[in-house]
Amino acid sequence: MPVGVSVASRAARIPDRAVRIDGGRRIRIGEDDSPLPQDGESPSRLVAVKPFAIDPFAVTNTWFAEFVSETGYRTDAERFGWSLVFKDFVPAAPAGPDAPGAPSWWRRIDGACWRHPEGPDASIAERSDHPVVHISWNDAVAFAAWAGGRLPDEAEWECAARGTLQAARFPWGDQEPDDKDFQPCNIWQGDFPAHNARKDGFGGTAPVDSFAPNSVGLFNMVGNAWEWCADAFRVRSLSRNARRRNEAAHANGERVLKGGSYLCHRSYCYRYRIAARTGVSPDSSTGHVGFRLAYDI
Repeated sequence: MPVGVSVASRAARIPDRAVRIDGGRRIRIGEDDSPLPQDGESPSRLVAVKPFAIDPFAVTNTWFAEFVSETGYRTDAERFGWSLVFKDFVPAAPAGPDAPGAPSWWRRIDGACWRHPEGPDASIAERSDHPVVHISWNDAVAFAAWAGGRLPDEAEWECAARGTLQAARFPWGDQEPDDKDFQPCNIWQGDFPAHNARKDGFGGTAPVDSFAPNSVGLFNMVGNAWEWCADAFRVRSLSRNARRRNEAAHANGERVLKGGSYLCHRSYCYRYRIAARTGVSPDSSTGHVGFRLAYDI
């Protein structure tokens, strides 16, 4: 278990709020005609999924604060002393992050963490019902153990996101979000990363019950904040590029992220599709990554 949990975990049980997902069958995950083949979405494949339950919402700041209050847990970002924040939220910060490999729109901000998403002077006082962010995979696993749940695996996550729409590209169907009059989730509208028109009403995270739920009652399965899955990240391909990517992912212990975030746009990060995926190291944290819990049945 990750460092920091010093009290007994709660007994595993399925909370009343959780949505039960039928399993006992093979579901198709991934996407054959993938716009991002380097991420390993394709080919689609059949995967056996047992029945499970999943929370309708991502873990909120309020719930995470309860965990920290009870256990004294310190997140990876708090222990490292910094995390990555999107440039528009910290306009006075120097251009370019002091973090190898991070895109130019990120800023390394000392003191940024789940309590202070934009740095020491920021607060979550008005964001109690927003998804907790600046959360590493290690942090999410520690919370899950305390809460009596677990992280969903990637197949479970896709099964839940599709709900009853088994062939759909998005949780609501196949209609593409746009920058004009259809914003079913919290993603970027406009010219990324220069200008966000905020047609959906948000520039950063949104409350976890924003927007309409999918067909089984799950909110914000795409957009808003990326969500950690239990799986190790791997690209399913025999290509030379895939082998190199898998070697790096294995060396870094990368884990799967699903769902995209408020920074996704079709022109750059078309990863707010159900099949979309990426992988990062388990101690990584940024201002657009959170998680939700699943439960065994």
